[in-house]
Amino acid sequence: MKPQFGSDLIVDIFKHYEIEYAALNPGSTFRALHDSMVNYGGNRLPEMITCSHEEIAVGIAHGYAKATGKPMLAIVHNVVGLLHATFGIYYAYLDRAPIVVIGGCGAMSIPQRRSIDWVHNATLQGNAVRDYVKWDDQPFSIDSIPESFARAYRVAATEPQGPVYVCFEMTLQETELQSEIRLPNKERLQASPLQGDLPSIRRAAEMLARAENPVIVTDYLGRNPSSFHKLVALAESLGAAVVDLNSRLNFPNTHPLCLTGSDILRKADVILTLDVRDLYNTFFDIDRESGAHIPVISPKARIIDIGFGDLGISKWSHDYERLQEVDLPILGDTRAVLPLLLDDLREFLKGRESLIRDRSERHRTTHNELRAGWVEVARKDWDAKPMTTARLAHEIWQVIKNEDWVLSANTLNSWARRLWSFTRPEQHCGESLGTGTDLGISLGVALAHRGSAKLVVDIQPDGDLMFDPGGLWTAAHDHIPLLVVMYNNRGYYNDWAHQIRLAKQRGNPVERTAIGMEIDHPPPNFAKLAQSFDWYAEGPIEDPSAVGPALKRAIRAIREQGKPALIDTVTQFR
Repeated sequence: MKPQFGSDLIVDIFKHYEIEYAALNPGSTFRALHDSMVNYGGNRLPEMITCSHEEIAVGIAHGYAKATGKPMLAIVHNVVGLLHATFGIYYAYLDRAPIVVIGGCGAMSIPQRRSIDWVHNATLQGNAVRDYVKWDDQPFSIDSIPESFARAYRVAATEPQGPVYVCFEMTLQETELQSEIRLPNKERLQASPLQGDLPSIRRAAEMLARAENPVIVTDYLGRNPSSFHKLVALAESLGAAVVDLNSRLNFPNTHPLCLTGSDILRKADVILTLDVRDLYNTFFDIDRESGAHIPVISPKARIIDIGFGDLGISKWSHDYERLQEVDLPILGDTRAVLPLLLDDLREFLKGRESLIRDRSERHRTTHNELRAGWVEVARKDWDAKPMTTARLAHEIWQVIKNEDWVLSANTLNSWARRLWSFTRPEQHCGESLGTGTDLGISLGVALAHRGSAKLVVDIQPDGDLMFDPGGLWTAAHDHIPLLVVMYNNRGYYNDWAHQIRLAKQRGNPVERTAIGMEIDHPPPNFAKLAQSFDWYAEGPIEDPSAVGPALKRAIRAIREQGKPALIDTVTQFR
């Protein structure tokens, strides 16, 4: 069909860019777009994902982007919907997730404005999120819409990636088209990687090759699967230890050069950081009691930093962290820089084969000792009720290790990273973010894998689920297969620990720190909550020996009935 209305044109643009999904909570300011997506577009490219809250809609787009590397749509209603979405947009900005948030607004023309538009419209909608999106726009004519969306998509996809916001006025959506409007040639509007300065890359190769104990630290590199494998090649060519900060899965934790959790940084003479946003907190321990900043690297260690530096730095929030001096900064996309660095290294590494073999063997020994030590520590209080977080991580692993699995969110105090085997970049999309983000992001990751055989696992904190329980309905309604295993310690324990520490400092009774912190009396019954949304669910379970059988039944329900499943496991605090 030919487009008849502005909203049809918008749908054509979405299809032109092959947008798979649009997560939304219904709103009247995009009623025309809604109608066109259903009737003109056939609810395909994009398919609607119905949400109970805009925060969940943005979270789903966030998780999908992390899993696929491609932007997804979240559609929000006017100022009120945008304000609901702000929390999710901010976290997508912090997490470098490319999402396109589409807004609707009432008529900007005063004679055409409905009474509700006066309190729901803004002079410019984008002002509400301008400080934590990469770009925003509100086109004022129908023929401006294609270019506005094309720019938004490219800005979101260009590194460093992040969210963008575009608002389409109701009157533009509902206006009949008078002539054909050309769509942009997306092949000529592709984002391109930033390569980096070639002499600096060569200098970095020489520094690394001449180092006695080089260490690689990485944080966001794994967002590109090819970079994950290039990092393995780089580490092996150098015999260099790798420390993974886990904002994405950047390096196999089973690899003998993976020394995450060790003190290897203290021994480094050259440190290569790859896509690390917070260098200072990587190189300093900040004591929670005294506030003292204690260095964890030698003052003689030289630092090579490859990443985006101050590109995209916020004028509003302090997301750029404390300033850290480095010896060789290279502004570039690791996807483009790593192949060049590897090529240069081959020349400088000639004659150092024996040293690299010896160094690799030392790291292998340390790696094996680390993992053996974690297994031993994990067995402390093995049969305790409620179970330890280490025991829960072990029980989940024993059930899923032979599945084709993906961990969407992980809050188990690193126990999953210590006890599980992460060998492929898609197996983990990064550590948990702020409270109120895990479920939405996990739904987005699961949506990205819907229709595949992958088992998406969300280790879901109880406080986080209390923010967004309506997301459980979305999973059932839109047939998003997901295994949720509750990390239910019946409290907001991150803050509770602060209260305990402060009570001890001030001589106050520790027993009173539960006030305002517990999620208890009564404890929420998450299994019944999930069942009310037509999930398969069991729990609460305190006996660790009952977890494995319950998980097997849950997976069977996912595979055979197509239902999402939740197992409510009650754990110790940490």
